[in-house]
Amino acid sequence: MKKLDWYILKKFLTTFFFAIFLFTVIAVAVDISEKTDDFVASGLSAKQIILQYYIGFVPYIIALLFPLFVFIAVIFFTSKMAVQSELIAILASGTSFNRMMRPYWVGGTTLGLLSLVSANYLVPKANEIRTTFEARYVNGNSTYNPLLSSNRNIYFRIDSFTYAGIRNYDTASKSGGPFFMHRVKDNKMVYNLRSESIRWDTAKKNWLLSQAFERNITGLTEKVSLTNQKQMKFNFKPFDLSHDEYAKDKLTTPELNNFIQLESLRGSEGLNALLVEKYRRFASPIAVLILSMIGAVVACRKVRGGSGAHIAIGFMLAAGFILMDRFSTIFSTKGTLPPLIAAWIPDVVFLFVAIYMYRRAPK
Repeated sequence: MKKLDWYILKKFLTTFFFAIFLFTVIAVAVDISEKTDDFVASGLSAKQIILQYYIGFVPYIIALLFPLFVFIAVIFFTSKMAVQSELIAILASGTSFNRMMRPYWVGGTTLGLLSLVSANYLVPKANEIRTTFEARYVNGNSTYNPLLSSNRNIYFRIDSFTYAGIRNYDTASKSGGPFFMHRVKDNKMVYNLRSESIRWDTAKKNWLLSQAFERNITGLTEKVSLTNQKQMKFNFKPFDLSHDEYAKDKLTTPELNNFIQLESLRGSEGLNALLVEKYRRFASPIAVLILSMIGAVVACRKVRGGSGAHIAIGFMLAAGFILMDRFSTIFSTKGTLPPLIAAWIPDVVFLFVAIYMYRRAPK
């Protein structure tokens, strides 16, 4: 890394973080204006609102448009350098165009890695804080809250051969009943379990059954037992039964993989939405690098319109990226488009755009 590389990289990072800071301030101001009544009704102090809500809202809003703000930041500072003839001087000094692009690769890779770690581990934790607050204080007055619903009958598949059901399950108390479970092998029932109630034991991290009635069936013989209280360790937890619409946003990638596996065993609907979220967490960091290259190529040419023309082109490309991402997601969650393809379509298309524009760039 030479002085030139550090000079461009410094402009890259400072412009990006300044743009993110301005956007975050505007987003928080707009959000406060929309939720003022909810904040007043909650009775919380400003410090409590910040620690219980905005500490999770800020990472969420930054991650939402992270690749696009990298793109706009690159266009803005590169266009300014082009207008001031700095790029012409760099190329005239004997520096090749490929060599000049090195700090853009370094900056894009650095921010891409930051996005990768954040999307897989940090942002889900922030979303858990944000959605918990919204469910309690913002959506709490609605007639139906998916996080705190009761009197629901739940039927699901535990694994390939085991089925279960809970009547009147309450997500708030993490209990319900009656509960049943049966296991089938070769189209024959080999095990049946019924209990008056089922409750999550937070201390032992397993399920507590009351009046558990078990039947083990082997051919024509049957073994029956009755237990007043029975501890059972199933592969599902209260979170898996809550049908939380924010589930995919609150789970870290290892937790999301386990949740997808469990939902796949159950044959649940909406599995594509979980898979798209999983693949997008790895596609977005690559998009950061691709958009960094496109932004540098778009803004490196000195044009009569100056920075305004470059920014206008940048916003049009950004709009195209967002539309492609939204449409591919809808076609996957509501249609038959494979989730892997849906998550990577914008990256693949804009990769070809980057290659085409790079070849046509003035060198």
